Amino acid sequence: MEVTRTVGLVVHPVRPVQESVAKIVQWAGEHDVTVLAGEEDFGRIHQPPGVTPVPTEVLASEADALISLGGDGTMLGAMRLVAASPVPVLGVNHGHRGFLVEVDPAHLGSALQAVLDGRFEVEPHSCLKVSGPGSWLAFNDLVLVRRVRGAAVVVDLTVNEDRYGYYRCDAVVVSTPTGSTAYNYAAGGPVVSPSAAVVTVTPVAPLSGISRSVVLGADDAVCLALPSAVPAVELELDGVPRGTLEPEHAVNVKLVPEGGLVVRLDARGHAERNRVKLSLLDLPLRHDQLLDLVPLELRDRDVLGPPEGWESGNR
Repeated sequence: MEVTRTVGLVVHPVRPVQESVAKIVQWAGEHDVTVLAGEEDFGRIHQPPGVTPVPTEVLASEADALISLGGDGTMLGAMRLVAASPVPVLGVNHGHRGFLVEVDPAHLGSALQAVLDGRFEVEPHSCLKVSGPGSWLAFNDLVLVRRVRGAAVVVDLTVNEDRYGYYRCDAVVVSTPTGSTAYNYAAGGPVVSPSAAVVTVTPVAPLSGISRSVVLGADDAVCLALPSAVPAVELELDGVPRGTLEPEHAVNVKLVPEGGLVVRLDARGHAERNRVKLSLLDLPLRHDQLLDLVPLELRDRDVLGPPEGWESGNR
């Protein structure tokens, strides 16, 4: 990657990130790096000296990298900003679970130095290009959800102009591999490797029609169409409402394999931590695996020890 001389900030709309902004500004001043922020974010961080405001739509084209200060939602927003001309995005976790973001605020200084030194990997992420009543990008998922309580989502699935069948359910989730661990996973869909260029379509609480996940290839043209005389549905992309899909209207979905680039300082360690987080949501963990959740400086296997009755032969 080229030397980073300009970074852009994307910040969470409400969480306090001033301390991280101050660290970034100090680091930038010491290394002759320019710090930019979109006009809205510039106001949220109280217009600090050392940060230059620019129109949000040009932030990606003027920055060599973006720094996302928030959770996964903020990270997804940053990736959508740069999808037309991807530059790497470094995620700093000011959120909660954080499957995409990697860096804790306490380790921001060393992370910035690693980026400056080129000691990182770039992890490509696919996104969904969605067209219908509008045109959007989604790095996690597209969801068609019912508007009226008690009314089902009824939608036809067409792939490459071939009819696959229909759904009648509470919602339909179309996800990228990254998004497979979000709503798709909660609905019983598969966890998909980030290296797999596929689209997964999963019904939520199916009543009839297709009742299981369908996994489609990167080149498949996916169409979800509402038949006539069915209730309209809400359209959500990456958890953000984007409008309404009316009867006899459709959305078309296409996978963009490398729509976004994420900075990974320790790709293997990050993947291991994510597997532990998924285990806590659903899969059983051994006692020794729980240690992965404890910071290194706090670990003491003699203190934590195996639980009473835990035999070595059962491990």
